[in-house]
Amino acid sequence: MIEPGSIPAALAGGAVIGLAAALMLAVNGRILGVSGIAAGMIAAGTPTTERALRAVFLLGMLAGGLAIGRVFPQALPGALTSNHLLLVVAGLAVGFGTRLGGGCTSGHGVCGMARLSPRSLVATGVFMAAGFATVFVIRHVLGGLS
Repeated sequence: MIEPGSIPAALAGGAVIGLAAALMLAVNGRILGVSGIAAGMIAAGTPTTERALRAVFLLGMLAGGLAIGRVFPQALPGALTSNHLLLVVAGLAVGFGTRLGGGCTSGHGVCGMARLSPRSLVATGVFMAAGFATVFVIRHVLGGLS
């Protein structure tokens, strides 16, 4: 049994994400980018079947997260007890940032890095640096949030 939060669990999670990205490219010929999938779902002119496929993909992600939270609550420490308004604001900021950057962690970080895309290398470096800086400021300058 793999212990949630352990290095083997992180490796297994990364392998599953990589497998999903490879399957999306092999089966549909598309780059797996969650922000692009979400944006395409609400874009005008998207065919109904395409919109439904995108919705199923996003619902599967949500269901997977909820299932892991139920089965292995220790795998998501503090995630479900955080300030809900803060989570919504953070989610909207991430969504705005991904559209501004033309992709998200899955699109640039997983697929783009694997294809050695220069744009994805830069985007991933920038959002990782921004994430590190944000955590540093919140934990060490502001004393944490609850």
